[in-house]
Amino acid sequence: MKKYKIAVLPGDGVGKDVTEASMKVLDAVGFSEKAEYTYGDIGWEFWCKEGNPLPDRTIELLKNSDCSLFSAITSKPKEEAAKELIPELQDKGLVYFSPIVRLRQLFDLYVNLRPCKAYPGNPLNYRDDIDLVVFRENTEGLYVGIEWHPVPEQVMNTFVENHPKARRFADTNLEDIAISTRIFTRNGVQRILKASMDYAKKFDYPTVTVVEKPNVIRETSGLMIREARKLVKEYENLELWETNIDAMAMWLVKNPQNYGVLVASNMFGDIVSDLAAQLIGGLGFACSGNIGENFAVFEPTHGSAPKYIGMNKVNPIAQILAAKMMLDWLGEKEMANKIDKAVANVISEGIYRTYDMGGNTTTTGMADAVCEKIKEIN
Repeated sequence: MKKYKIAVLPGDGVGKDVTEASMKVLDAVGFSEKAEYTYGDIGWEFWCKEGNPLPDRTIELLKNSDCSLFSAITSKPKEEAAKELIPELQDKGLVYFSPIVRLRQLFDLYVNLRPCKAYPGNPLNYRDDIDLVVFRENTEGLYVGIEWHPVPEQVMNTFVENHPKARRFADTNLEDIAISTRIFTRNGVQRILKASMDYAKKFDYPTVTVVEKPNVIRETSGLMIREARKLVKEYENLELWETNIDAMAMWLVKNPQNYGVLVASNMFGDIVSDLAAQLIGGLGFACSGNIGENFAVFEPTHGSAPKYIGMNKVNPIAQILAAKMMLDWLGEKEMANKIDKAVANVISEGIYRTYDMGGNTTTTGMADAVCEKIKEIN
């Protein structure tokens, strides 16, 4: 029997703890009999000792895998990151770049899919009837990393010569100015919009809400709005809503149950998905998939939480649900549904609760509880 090739990337901090928890659940549901797991190197440890948080060997591993189950990384600002390199790598001009952002761009994982579903019985839910999905464009926008500080004279001259609104910065010392670019392409905009609308039709969501800021960021957000208005005409009975990012933050807190599928550019999608995650209990329940045409990386949206390393404390449900998303993507629907039902049953019973839920269940304890529910479903 051909086995799925799964690259497992625990990363940093509590990533190792929650990865171990999710592997228990994959064992319990029977997926491990169909899978060949290979663990890869990624994260802060490899930045510090190799100057590369995403080593070439890990890229090769991913190229030879069907998909990846990823967890969490530590990330720090440029200056702090440079100081933590080993002495041999100091002053080599190495610049830290987020490995997960690089993975998204390298493998063209243009969809960042973030389901935000409230499980009844969770004491942290804002409401029990929240069931929305965020489609975040994953490869363009502000996160492309095309930035300057200090700004090269040639770059500054280009801005000043070609855009009247840049002229007021013409006399600013180049050491005292930083520039980040927000780049959209028509293809990038079209494909994330299409992915969101296809999903809405497949799962019977009546609306797709584009979350941007075209009244101020007229060219990039404007491009996305214009393309959305064109594309929605191809979808019968699907309604397009348009909301500014700031207003969306308010409306999600006020009426989250009114929304189904949200779609946004990279940074706005990052912001609105974290807000939506808090409505269903916080980042301990927030999973995501980075999905391209032929490859995908699944992860929780929380960080590495260094202060909890070795404490067996953090909530593993986000990582377990990321594994569930992986099974869905691979077509293992029955296994995915069992995990979802088991998580729902554990939460609704309220016997096992991690610290964020007001209890004292450990990371492994929560994983074990989900595994027991899976056995009952079988």
